[in-house]
Amino acid sequence: MKPARSEEEAQPLRASPSPTGSLPTGPSAEEAARDAVLAGLIANIARRDEAALRTLYDRTSAKLFGVILRIQADRGMAEDVLQDVYLRVWQNAASYSPGAGRPLSWLCTIARNRAIDGVRRRSEVQGPVTEDGEDWVERLADPHDSEGTILGRNALQACLGRLDALHRDCIVLAYCEGQSREDLALRYDRPVSTIKTWLHRGLATLRGCLDAPA
Repeated sequence: MKPARSEEEAQPLRASPSPTGSLPTGPSAEEAARDAVLAGLIANIARRDEAALRTLYDRTSAKLFGVILRIQADRGMAEDVLQDVYLRVWQNAASYSPGAGRPLSWLCTIARNRAIDGVRRRSEVQGPVTEDGEDWVERLADPHDSEGTILGRNALQACLGRLDALHRDCIVLAYCEGQSREDLALRYDRPVSTIKTWLHRGLATLRGCLDAPA
C-alpha cells in the first residue's frame, strides 16, 4: 500500500476559530463521530478483519505519513515505517481502549514511536547524517585543526558513540543544523525542558570523554 500525500503536503492545517474566540474544550460532534468510526475499525481489526485494516489505512495513512515525515525525512524510509505502523496496529489492536484516549492519537503515537526507533537504529549504525549528506563527525570536528585532525576526529567519533542516541542526535542537530530547543522539542515530541536536559547531559558526557587522558 502506498500512502497518499501527507496532510502537511496537501494543505496546511488551520485551527477553526470558535464562535466565542476561545479554544474548544473537547471534540466536536463531527470529530466524535470520526472517533467512533476509527474505534470501531480498530475493534474489528482486533478480531482479525483485514477489510477493516484496509479501511483504516485509507482513512488515516495521510495523517500518519505526515507525522512520520516530521521525524524521518527520507520518503522511502518513511514509507517503510508507515507499513510497519499498520503491522503494529494489526498485532496490537486488542490493546486499544477508547477510554484511554482518542483512536487517532493512539495511531499517531505508534507512528511517532516507530519513526523515532527507525532514526535511532540508523544513527546507531552510522551516526546521524546532516541534511546536505555530510557526515556528522565532519561537521563537529574542527576544520582548522591540521596536525591533530585524524586523532581528534577519531576521539570525537568514539566519544559521540558512547552517548545516548537521542542525546547525540540533539547535539548534532543543535550545533550542526542550528535547530533550536523548540525545534527539537517538536521533532522528538518532548518538552523543551527535557531537550535542555538532554543537551546538558550529552555535552557534559562528551566533554568529560574528550578531556579524559588517553
